[in-house]
Amino acid sequence: MSEAAAPPQRSAIAKGATTPDGGSEDETVVALENGIVINASGYRDQLKRQYSLVGLAGIAVTVDNAWVALGSSISVSILNGGPPGLIFGLIVAVFYYSFIGLGLAEFASSVPTAGGVYHWATIAGGPKWGRILGFFTGWINFYGWMFDLAALVQITANIAVNMYVVYHQDTYIFEPWQVYVAYLLILWAATAIVIFANRIIPHTQNLGMFFVIAGGIITIIVLAAMPRKHADNHFVWGSFEENNLTGWSGGVAFMLGVLNGAFTVGTPDAITHMAEELPHPRKDLPKAIALQIGLGFLYAFCFAIVLCYAITDISALTLGINTYPLASIYAQATADADGNQNVGATFGLLFIIFFSSALCCIGTVLTNSRIYWALARDNAVPLSPFFAKVNETLSCPVPSTLFVAVIATGLGAIPLGSPVAFLNLTGSFIILTTVSYAIPFAANVVTGRKYFPKGPFHLGKFGTPVNVLAVLFITLFDIFYCFPYLVPTTVEGMNYNSVIIVGVVALTGLWWLLHANRNYPGPKVMTLYIHDDSAEVVAAGGTVAAESFEETKSEKQA
Repeated sequence: MSEAAAPPQRSAIAKGATTPDGGSEDETVVALENGIVINASGYRDQLKRQYSLVGLAGIAVTVDNAWVALGSSISVSILNGGPPGLIFGLIVAVFYYSFIGLGLAEFASSVPTAGGVYHWATIAGGPKWGRILGFFTGWINFYGWMFDLAALVQITANIAVNMYVVYHQDTYIFEPWQVYVAYLLILWAATAIVIFANRIIPHTQNLGMFFVIAGGIITIIVLAAMPRKHADNHFVWGSFEENNLTGWSGGVAFMLGVLNGAFTVGTPDAITHMAEELPHPRKDLPKAIALQIGLGFLYAFCFAIVLCYAITDISALTLGINTYPLASIYAQATADADGNQNVGATFGLLFIIFFSSALCCIGTVLTNSRIYWALARDNAVPLSPFFAKVNETLSCPVPSTLFVAVIATGLGAIPLGSPVAFLNLTGSFIILTTVSYAIPFAANVVTGRKYFPKGPFHLGKFGTPVNVLAVLFITLFDIFYCFPYLVPTTVEGMNYNSVIIVGVVALTGLWWLLHANRNYPGPKVMTLYIHDDSAEVVAAGGTVAAESFEETKSEKQA
């Protein structure tokens, strides 16, 4: 074999050793490939590691945007038991997402890569199933995040339109295209910032964290203090039965309403896709996930309580997709004793949400672009060599970022023709992302949790129970999230989440048959972490198999 054709030679950099440039131990260094330092994903660093724990926390809190998400999606569950369904559904959602967060934090501490669950499913599946499990997981996760991005930008666009309406209520005539224009402006402004202003993104997300935290405090105080009349305790805590307008029995209606709480805390993997832009990912990612879920719940819970006490007309929350019901609650809460609206206060509260949501759009475009880029690096997408390109001056995978924006542009046009179709599409975000979490959790248990090295955060003997409970909760709630919203149901009111998840899996399966089965070698993490019991392995902050990537690929093809 000629020198040019020789497979790359990898060697481990043992924990505690110095890096090739003479520096001290670096947890981002996993091995050497032909003398080049490679990270946990099996590639050399191409993006700047510019995010500190504070910057990472900024992205986590801003993308989660928990109390804003709860208020913005309140119409999802307000029919499922009113305020009691909203508040107690949030508690249940946070409870089961805590198991998801623990599992993801352990994975991130062990193998911090931009691929996130895509790479973790590959590793957990082992040498036999890792390639196909990772492929399906990566695509399902990407579809879920794309639908989330479309929903988020749609919400932000609705807020922008409602801010205008506050001062033009007597003359304004609503048209769906107005929301879409706002949608395009917000989406492409966020995309431009991600591409051309990467170095300021940590500052935008820190500002977003400030708006989420400080804005949340201001909003909670205003909603608690300003209303001339508050709802009574029974309405907030005990009106479940009279406000269950779904047609389902109380238990089923409640389980369906947990979806609103899931929207509130349903982004725990967002920051894991930033792993290759952190100097200390193994330690910082678990901390940021814990902060995201914990702080998100605290603010969302307090906000939910004061919000429900501020409601005087619950019918205003059920007006449809191209409206923003929270604006009606704000108008009710800030009205004076004579019932006249305080437009300044309403506008101010909406501005807090708009600004934090707009910054959240930046973080979500960032997350989506990293997911697609990670797939492209491993030849898992069409035109992979093109979408795998990185502009290292801008520290951005520009083609992947533009692709995400173009797809989101198309998704945002759907409400112009079918608001119900858009609601179903974006509502599937929770199901798709949780399925992408369940696959590596289940595979990790089945393979005896033997392929992941211990990171700074390790669940130890609790790992298997946590993974199993996470899978069981995901299965239970995802089944409920596919139930019709109302019974008896109609074609227009049907819940098509089950159709969407089947469609996503079918499209992924078709791409597997047409391309991946022969041309997708699997990510490079396969040779860093997957090993047979007889293989020689060495510790390298992860586990590095002795055989090369090309050798493993040849064995699989044989």
